[in-house]
Amino acid sequence: MPYLVAAVVLFAVLSVLNLLLTFGILRRMRADAAAGPRTVPGAGDLFALKPGATVPEFSAVTTRDEPVTREDAAGVVAFFSADCDGCHDLLPSFLERARTLGRDNVLAVFSGEEPETVAALEEVARVVQADGKGGPVARAFQNEWTPALYLLGEDGRITGSGARMHELPLHTLSVPASGNRR
Repeated sequence: MPYLVAAVVLFAVLSVLNLLLTFGILRRMRADAAAGPRTVPGAGDLFALKPGATVPEFSAVTTRDEPVTREDAAGVVAFFSADCDGCHDLLPSFLERARTLGRDNVLAVFSGEEPETVAALEEVARVVQADGKGGPVARAFQNEWTPALYLLGEDGRITGSGARMHELPLHTLSVPASGNRR
């Protein structure tokens, strides 16, 4: 009988401890949700090339048969994929902001089959369709996740990176009044 009483007491103590931990986790989750979205700790680790790094030379062709090299890509370089929920969430604000930068200042690399998304991107950016291995632009940037945004200087160095447009130092991008570099 004493073993049974000890087992019941131990079970009760463990149950109360479990309940307290559950309430603590729920409280933390509610506090985090109330605080709103924030940057994921370590999100900068997702970018293989950091600001200051030089992007290797690459050569690609856009969906409109325009050649693109590292020298031509100065400005915003964005990586999207069809199966990425975050990409679909980012797309409207990206399109709006890219429209103000001018098509020559934005390069979008898109992976997947979504003709309507590619068409929307083509209105505001030069678009490179990525292949199954990411393509030459993704390999040059060592980019393996989406959405990913880079700000590439005319010297081929990355001046900023992030998952949202507001994370890029766009004030450093010189956009001529016409919106085109050429």
